[in-house]
Amino acid sequence: MTLSETQRPKGQASTAAASGRPAVFVDGAAGTTGLGIGERLALQNDVTVKSIAEERRKDAGAKRALMEEVDLVILCLPDDAAKETVALIDSMGAAAPKILDASTAFRVASDWTYGFPELAPDQADKIRVARKVSNPGCYPTGAVALLRPLVDAGLVPADYPVTINAVSGYSGGGKSMIARFEDATPPAFELYGLGFEHKHVPETQAYANLARRPIFVPSVGNYRQGMLVSVPLHLDTLPGKPDGADLHAALAKRYAGSAYVSVMPLDSAAAKGGKIEPEALNETNRLELYVFASGKYPQALLVARLDNLGKGASGAAVQNMRLMLGFAD
Repeated sequence: MTLSETQRPKGQASTAAASGRPAVFVDGAAGTTGLGIGERLALQNDVTVKSIAEERRKDAGAKRALMEEVDLVILCLPDDAAKETVALIDSMGAAAPKILDASTAFRVASDWTYGFPELAPDQADKIRVARKVSNPGCYPTGAVALLRPLVDAGLVPADYPVTINAVSGYSGGGKSMIARFEDATPPAFELYGLGFEHKHVPETQAYANLARRPIFVPSVGNYRQGMLVSVPLHLDTLPGKPDGADLHAALAKRYAGSAYVSVMPLDSAAAKGGKIEPEALNETNRLELYVFASGKYPQALLVARLDNLGKGASGAAVQNMRLMLGFAD
């Protein structure tokens, strides 16, 4: 799949497009996520993208006037700026557009809908009717996709002591990390977030339905984009002592028929020579889930592979945008 994979095939009708193309404004279009969204929207012919002059970007009156003309605003802003813009939109009453926020400001807010359409069988429908949707973080996308079906199925208890290890390309760290890796002499690899306070932990715990706070160990490699999220499990400590096939079946059932989430064959470890690399899904909105199970020990490893700028950010945003605008995909 390519950058255009969230695009509706030309000529295919939609409810939103029947009376004219819906209009979208990307606030923060110059950031990493905003640029990715812009690239994807440029490949679509059923959405009108509106913009504001750079010199008026911080003019609240000009921004409000523009937002009154659009159906949806996508926020690619720091948390505080996102909160300010949401407050402005909330003050617009009946003229207010729908909001899709890519910051972490509202990820666990009770009055916002979580923008992972594959979270549950009815989640895409919730996103379709929502006025406020929070776009998921990249790491939680992988972790929640792996854990939520297993918790829901009772294979992993909600209070299980979960550990999540993950590695991302440096583009996931924002402007400062990108500059450090591209303009300086960067390390080949480093762990970070070692104070147990990473901003993605509350989101992961909430949407994986975990009662116990998980341990999350993020890391960054000296490559631009691509991500692996892994969860090790001691199978003999789980209720009923499930094997790899049981875990795989639960994931396969949850994501059967999904356009973007694929549960890979259980024997894929042998096919890959016991290795998996993080960049294979770059420039796509795809998410691959793996179960690697030992034939000798009661142990398994769950792995999610995705593009941190695709399904982990911009690709997910365009997927959510299309649902919120009434398109079928």
